Amino acid sequence: MALRHCLALLCLLGTALPAAANLPQEPEPELRALLQRTVAEADSFQDRFEAEVWLLDMSTRLERFLPDHQERLGLLRLVHREASKAGLRPDLVMAVIHAESLFDRFAISSVGAQGMMQVMPFWKAELGRPQDNLTDNATNLRYGCTILSYYLKKESGDLGRALARYNGSLGQSRYPSKVIGLWYDFWYVKP
Repeated sequence: MALRHCLALLCLLGTALPAAANLPQEPEPELRALLQRTVAEADSFQDRFEAEVWLLDMSTRLERFLPDHQERLGLLRLVHREASKAGLRPDLVMAVIHAESLFDRFAISSVGAQGMMQVMPFWKAELGRPQDNLTDNATNLRYGCTILSYYLKKESGDLGRALARYNGSLGQSRYPSKVIGLWYDFWYVKP
């Protein structure tokens, strides 16, 4: 996305979005089916050089949140794999994680969302997978990336609305502005 498009998006997000008050994140049948298909798969880099460049760049950025080198690289590989699989930019997913949990895999929100991408536990029951552990990074990223990708498609590429749906705050701009701000200020990688 060109810088001018990003700035236009940020300006749009600064204005009031339609007043579709906080809509609950209801399990939609299409999304449930998509999650079921993706919960069971997995690698994402096109070549070794691309992998090394991206991992080194992101590892440097992530170090202040995750000091352990092995933990950082493991997380980055998972983020890249799951984001790519879902058709998302890995750097955008990093911004979502930054906003949602500050890279704390054990984070639990006041409404019960769990893990780095703050996935609601009702999804496990919806998928018939009560054994899934949402504090496991691979599982959490698979769920979170699939859900965000679905909402991005549902909103015809409107990132602000997709992020608001993901957060359960459709109609408000605070959360999308926060994620997009973190993305462009901290995680954005020029394509």
